[in-house]
Amino acid sequence: MQTASKKVINGWAMYDWANSVYNLVITTTFFPIYFTKATQSAEHGNNVSFFGKFFVNSALYDYAMAAAFILAALLSPILSSIADTRGNKKRYLMLFTWLGGLSCCALFNFKGPEPNVEYGVIFFILATLGYCGGLVFYNSYLPEIAAVEDRDRISAKGFAMGYIGSVILQLIGFVLVVFLPLGIDDGQAVRITFLLVGLWWIGFSQITFLRLPASRGSVTQHSASALTEGFREIKKVYAQVKALPVLKRFLRGFFFYSMGVQTVMMAATIFGSQELGLPSDKLIASVVAIQLVAVLGAWAMAKLSGKYGNLPVLMIVIILWIAICLAGYRMQTDMHFYMLAVAVGLVMGGVQSLSRSTYAKLMPDTEDTASFFSYYDVLEKLSVAFGLITFGYIHELTGSMRNSVLALVLFFVIGLIWLYSAQKIQKSATVKS
Repeated sequence: MQTASKKVINGWAMYDWANSVYNLVITTTFFPIYFTKATQSAEHGNNVSFFGKFFVNSALYDYAMAAAFILAALLSPILSSIADTRGNKKRYLMLFTWLGGLSCCALFNFKGPEPNVEYGVIFFILATLGYCGGLVFYNSYLPEIAAVEDRDRISAKGFAMGYIGSVILQLIGFVLVVFLPLGIDDGQAVRITFLLVGLWWIGFSQITFLRLPASRGSVTQHSASALTEGFREIKKVYAQVKALPVLKRFLRGFFFYSMGVQTVMMAATIFGSQELGLPSDKLIASVVAIQLVAVLGAWAMAKLSGKYGNLPVLMIVIILWIAICLAGYRMQTDMHFYMLAVAVGLVMGGVQSLSRSTYAKLMPDTEDTASFFSYYDVLEKLSVAFGLITFGYIHELTGSMRNSVLALVLFFVIGLIWLYSAQKIQKSATVKS
């Protein structure tokens, strides 16, 4: 196949520009900081009641996000398989975009002095579901619009666009919070940022919807309901993955190292706030720096993978993640946090972009792209949910997030072992051919 026109590629990458503001502003910086501060009280400290049961507020945040990822994991295989068989993946991409964007706007009303915690958690879960659900259909367009030799470059372009777009809105939010224009207080400034995220996400996504081509259904004559055909697609993809040894082992490695990658990214600001006592403005500035460095990381990994191969570069990146977790366990000062933030930025963009393009390269030539990427996204969502639950549980059990960070090392090590196994089989197959 030939790579699509520049207009289509830019339209596809624009969705990263649109939805990445959620991942940065809501899950990484403003919302976790706002949530933990808004749910503190003189009576209960960091413990918060949620439907009558008390949790440590940062652990409740982890559990809420894990619940959203599990729900998305349950829904996305069915929806994406239906999209493949019926050829309407763009419609589902639009549906999840509106769900996520409007839910972010709804978080504007999550306010104190005694916030409705249930309201905030529910709309946070819905926003996360919109983000996760949309990614299935967005990612599944990559093998449809890009030739194999261009997928690393185009995948990296999408992530780079996402980092740049999210940093712009992050800076707007930073100005609102630090300078408090128009007489607003800091709580209002943060909640205005939640509103801007929803409007940005929905608004810029319209460019993607206009430029992406309509998808074709893989089934021309339907002999059963959409739901039944969806489950058939899931079964078919699972059977194909089992028959591909390199892809199978890569996905096992991806499952484990994603537990560590995503959890570190989502828990970093809470760690800096509660373990090191860093002020909000410094935390936000650190995350902006991470995003800027991540652009360089995504570009560099794409270049290195073209020279040395995807799996060897991924293994090097995972080793770096292990070193970061070990350093995170021992960090004591704000300078240590800033130094690690730069290191996280370098490997964060690379591991996400390279994982997506590696999967796109290893998957078979098929029209069931949404179903195949659903399989990929389900593994990622379940791994994130498991990582967050583990992180939150160890924090509640031991009273320290440092122990949670140390536990993530095990996930990275297991992932590294599976990647090595996949690379070994791939090299053996190359020699034989």
